[in-house]
Amino acid sequence: MAKTLNKKMKPLVIDGHPIRLEDIVDVSMNGREVRIGTGKDFRRAMERSRRLLADAIRDGVPVYGVTTGFGRSCGKRLTRQEVLKNGGSSPLYFHGCGTGEPIGIEATRAAMLCRMIGLARGYSGVSVALLERMARFLNEGITPVVPCEGSVGASGDLTPMSYVAAALIGEREVFYRGVRMPAAQAVAEVGIPPYSFESKEALSLMNGTATMTGIAVLAADRARRILDTVVGATALTVHAIRGKASHFHAAAGEAKPHPGQIEVARRLRGLLQAEDSVSAMEADAPETLQDPYSVRCVPQVVGVLADALAWIVPWIETEANSANDNPIFDPAGGPPVMSGNFYGGHIAFAADALKTAVASVADLSDRQVALLVDPHTNRGLPADLVRANGREILLRHGFKALSLAVSALAAEALKLTMPAGSFSRPTESNNQDKVSMGTIAARDAERVCTLAERAAAIHLLAAVQACEIRGNTGIRPRLNRWIRAVRRLSPAVMEDREMDRDIETIVAFIARSAPPA
Repeated sequence: MAKTLNKKMKPLVIDGHPIRLEDIVDVSMNGREVRIGTGKDFRRAMERSRRLLADAIRDGVPVYGVTTGFGRSCGKRLTRQEVLKNGGSSPLYFHGCGTGEPIGIEATRAAMLCRMIGLARGYSGVSVALLERMARFLNEGITPVVPCEGSVGASGDLTPMSYVAAALIGEREVFYRGVRMPAAQAVAEVGIPPYSFESKEALSLMNGTATMTGIAVLAADRARRILDTVVGATALTVHAIRGKASHFHAAAGEAKPHPGQIEVARRLRGLLQAEDSVSAMEADAPETLQDPYSVRCVPQVVGVLADALAWIVPWIETEANSANDNPIFDPAGGPPVMSGNFYGGHIAFAADALKTAVASVADLSDRQVALLVDPHTNRGLPADLVRANGREILLRHGFKALSLAVSALAAEALKLTMPAGSFSRPTESNNQDKVSMGTIAARDAERVCTLAERAAAIHLLAAVQACEIRGNTGIRPRLNRWIRAVRRLSPAVMEDREMDRDIETIVAFIARSAPPA
């Protein structure tokens, strides 16, 4: 969908200072305005790196990708006159070979912002004008069409980011005002001329980890919301099966002090807190002494995701705030530093870990739904959570198909947990002989989040239905808030009906809403 500028949010200033994951999400998803800093220190740092680049070109010092060819072709040299006349060799055109569907407007906006943040560190030799033009694209809602396939994650996201670079000069396609159109048409409608790259700017824009990082930012944000939802759905499930809140006793966390486990258990205790005794609401048959693992062990399962996010988010933020292109310029002076900051190994590892932890939570949702619909395990609830009386119950199927659907979602999520980072392939005549696969890992994480959101939505729908059948939810006010929030969006399943729209409505609720207070 097209992004409109959000005037209610304070503009995000890009000036070399650290930017948080939440800020990137606000720009990419909520239309927060972006401005380029005007501070003297920031402007001096940007100009210093431009001067170091100009000095190297003047002195005949080889500058990879500016006075040389690319990759294995780095032995080719351009004269100073050729560089000044043409801006140097450009990787923009021959990398226009992306395939697949676009990565999406939000992910592209996140990638563009991540690229701006890294370039603003003052190591890359680009102009402030480039940052200002990218900010203009974001603020006007002009989003390059970026194919999802074609990056091995080193030398960075060359192919996907070439589509961003091309759009800035009025080439290839963009999304603007909800329409896919030629970039030249969009910039003409806005009234801005096509950008003209200076030396190294096209390479700096392309040769980094911005696409994988932008996708990973949004995946991490979604994972936190999935976690919140499954904690709420679990508390509903406990009530529905007459489970035991004592499984989440603080002593368990004291004995095994993983912070995520402790936090999830604390939240479950809060949701299950009752205004009256819950002894009548807890099953007391001998065989119900302990709830099944998918309920009893939720702090130990979902806590893994919470603890993973505690290091994954800082890793992603570090990558977003890094100068991750090649070559870079030491602010202290000297020749260009030709290194490997474009390598996406940290994002690959973080995304692979994230998708594994999220897929496990999706599997947990599937297992709890299975408990709720099975009369052999749901402790007295009707099969498939059917709400009917007499012979009508024989004609209704309730959540039967939904339980099949969530199982399919969980299975697909689990299938995608193979670590993409383990599939490095030598490319480019063995110059790029060890690559990160970070963009594939990030795309996998994004897909797993999509599947997990849908699994969590079905879990939430089933748990609310089960709680209403069980009754007596009024003694747990915080739990009742979850029920009311869901029922505002999806009515109880009294008769068999299509549920696909209900699922997507709850997915949207998961994506945009904080947990009910």
